Amino acid sequence: MPAEPLARQWLAAELGTEVGTLPLTRDARGRPRLDGDFAGWDCNWSHSGDGLLIALGREVRIGIDLERVRPRGRALDLAQRFFTAPELAWLHAAPSAAVRDHGFLRLWCAKEAVLKAHGHGISFGLHRLRFAESPDGLRLVECDPELGQADDWSLQELRPAPEYLGALAWRSRNAGMVGRDS
Repeated sequence: MPAEPLARQWLAAELGTEVGTLPLTRDARGRPRLDGDFAGWDCNWSHSGDGLLIALGREVRIGIDLERVRPRGRALDLAQRFFTAPELAWLHAAPSAAVRDHGFLRLWCAKEAVLKAHGHGISFGLHRLRFAESPDGLRLVECDPELGQADDWSLQELRPAPEYLGALAWRSRNAGMVGRDS
């Protein structure tokens, strides 16, 4: 079954309404949004392989990404093209291809989760935000002003199943975004 019908079913159940009356629409960029009585809520979902992650939050902008863990033969090529120089250097310093692939997926999930929350998705540009390793996992340390301040964003790395990595990103609706409704 495609991801959106499953996401609609789960969201309706969580919000205590029927699937047919769930006011879920998409904005001009295709980002899901809840309207009507649920306008204070935000939702997002991601699927990869057989996995599906759904996020629901109140008074936040939320984004989620899920990726299936598998060898990424072109990870460094993609990182060279789409990641920042410090992120690329971090990947090059990995002690093995497996550790590098894992790091690449962590960065990809984190970036995509933030950009999905922002509302533009990866078309905004993966290079326009930079993550760094911290004692608590990846942390957004620098971003394009259109995303607000890096400290406005929270990130939780996820390991929902043995073969999957994910990330959940959110920011308060009170944290302003340049040129965007929040």
